[in-house]
Amino acid sequence: MSGAAIAALIAAGAFVLLVLMLAIPLLKLGRTLDEATLAIRRTHEGAAPLLVSAQTTITSVNAQLDTVDSIAKDVGNMTTNAAALTSIVSSTLGSPLIKVAAFSYGVRRTVGQRRDQEAARSARQRHRASRRAGKGAK
Repeated sequence: MSGAAIAALIAAGAFVLLVLMLAIPLLKLGRTLDEATLAIRRTHEGAAPLLVSAQTTITSVNAQLDTVDSIAKDVGNMTTNAAALTSIVSSTLGSPLIKVAAFSYGVRRTVGQRRDQEAARSARQRHRASRRAGKGAK
């Protein structure tokens, strides 16, 4: 055997060792890819019922929103009717009530002023009488 043949055998052995050393990580990488594929498949199988459930929930929520929308429209109509009723009541009763209130205020004020004037007149008369009585006593 010549030196070149020995060198070729050593190189071939080193190449076999290199291939064996690279084969181990490649096998582990293959197992990891298999596990990842299996996890993705399980996730996909579990996602379908979740999506169906989410779609059912969204349909139910939309139905509830339609109900709430109709309630809001009805409340809007009731508010409009209440505003119209308030304006009718204020126009029919408001003006006469304001007139009655103004009249009663005027009457109370006039009666109060007359009472005050009578009280002042009475006080002046008593004062004059007491002054006359005081002059007569001197």
